[in-house]
Amino acid sequence: MIWLTWRQLRGSAATMATLLVVLTAVLALTGPDLASRYSAGIAACTQDGSCDRFYNRFFGAYETPFLAVNLAVLLLPALVGTFWGAPLITRELEAGTHLLVWNQSITRGRWLAVKLGLTGLAAMAAACLCGLAVSWWSGPLDESASEGLALMAPLVFGARGIAPIGYAAFAFVLGVTVGMLVRRTLPAMALTLAVFAAIQLAMPLLVRAHLMPPVTGTFQLSHANVENLGISREGGGPVRILLKSAVPGHAGAWVMSSTMADPSGRTISDDDGGAAIQISTTSGPCSPTGAVGGDGCTAEINRLGYRQQATYQPLERFWPFQWIETGIYALLTLGLAWFCFWWIRRRLS
Repeated sequence: MIWLTWRQLRGSAATMATLLVVLTAVLALTGPDLASRYSAGIAACTQDGSCDRFYNRFFGAYETPFLAVNLAVLLLPALVGTFWGAPLITRELEAGTHLLVWNQSITRGRWLAVKLGLTGLAAMAAACLCGLAVSWWSGPLDESASEGLALMAPLVFGARGIAPIGYAAFAFVLGVTVGMLVRRTLPAMALTLAVFAAIQLAMPLLVRAHLMPPVTGTFQLSHANVENLGISREGGGPVRILLKSAVPGHAGAWVMSSTMADPSGRTISDDDGGAAIQISTTSGPCSPTGAVGGDGCTAEINRLGYRQQATYQPLERFWPFQWIETGIYALLTLGLAWFCFWWIRRRLS
């Protein structure tokens, strides 16, 4: 039974292995140069305090390949569920070969267990290898990434740690389950892809932020959390502040909300995420001449009591989130696997 399952899998497994070898080779060839450029840049910028500018330049130069390799990790579980999971049982049902196997002293449970076990382990191994290679290559870029692409950001989080293994296992068993229910290969593949994509979107948008209670804090304004200070050249108008999706002292945090609050604690941010501060701009630190560099005006705004209010998940929760989310997917996988065994014994003929 194991030999037969392997013969059915080996074509798609060879294709997957080829793609992984090519990806790993490209990352292995470019990774050392990427790491050396990062180390040299850090050594130079720490001497003159220009590391923020170096981070921006360094990450900007590699942003496209960074997004591409992250996308590869995120797509792999979807491909596994669509092309490995969905056809695994449906092609047997369409061809009627499952009846031949069941008449050869092979029980239904053993038949399904071998198929799920062998192919599922191959899927998890592929996701693990892909995730490890991309995590190693992206290490320097994770250190210098902008706020929206930091390690806790939804687009990056799912391509790091152990989460890809959980995604691959779930996508595979989801495909098998859908295939058993639909009994047609192409509709099962399309439905598997749609359901898995919906779940992958729902997890960061609706679930992940609540795996642990978020932290809420109030912060003074600085370069760490201010994107731009808008001051009229003629003076006399309000100062418009545009905040970053970041909080001071918590680099790499996943910021879920960031608003401006007045001295009484009332939120004053508008729909664009900016806030207009009514402060004198005809003279003083927030005048067009006095606000050169913005530090004096920022200090004046802090003195008047304006603050950033932010709700965020700190970077220190990366691994707890990884274990919790992977555990959720593991429970879903076990639940679907149990359903498959129940269905094949009770309902499938």
